[in-house]
Amino acid sequence: MSSIRALRPIARQAGAARQVRPRAPPTPVIQQQQRRLLDTSSAPTLYSAHARVIGARSGAVHGENLDVELTMAKALGGPGDRGKTNPEELFAAGYGACFQSAMNAAAAGMGIKMPSRAEDSVVESTVHLVGDMKGLDMGLRVNMVVKVKGLGREELEKVVRKAEEVCPYSRATRGNVDTQIKVVNLTDGEHDVKGGEPKSYGTSTYG
Repeated sequence: MSSIRALRPIARQAGAARQVRPRAPPTPVIQQQQRRLLDTSSAPTLYSAHARVIGARSGAVHGENLDVELTMAKALGGPGDRGKTNPEELFAAGYGACFQSAMNAAAAGMGIKMPSRAEDSVVESTVHLVGDMKGLDMGLRVNMVVKVKGLGREELEKVVRKAEEVCPYSRATRGNVDTQIKVVNLTDGEHDVKGGEPKSYGTSTYG
């Protein structure tokens, strides 16, 4: 019993020493600023497009400035009639045009001069319909090739990454459509953009 009593003061002293020990300063946390998300439900309308579809994938589309006939692609068991289009082709055209406009706007904002000739800046988009038709479990995957002449590699990569950030189509598909972008510098040859958020480029994918 006496040995236990003798140890108690030592334990109290050790406890007191722990209580007065100064605390280490907290580790600083670096806050990264993120681009403000646009609330599309309340944002002001800039332009509205309307299309009237009849006959589904084998019908026609009519709009204020659009009159096209649709055909089921041969790969899906349809005739694939020449001179007619399909939803995937229309999506590829819309995405490519919107992305290229975003590139031009992004370049202007960064003080980078894009080529003056239209043929020196090209966006090729391929939209894949993927999944299981019988199980009605389908989605889209996009491969995009951006070809630009007259820009250095770093400049072109900056333009593409900024376009990915601001393009309305990219925003609408982010997190839903697997997208791969390849950049071709028509002066220095072909190369892939590495890294980049929220989507990666080249052979990498994003979720």
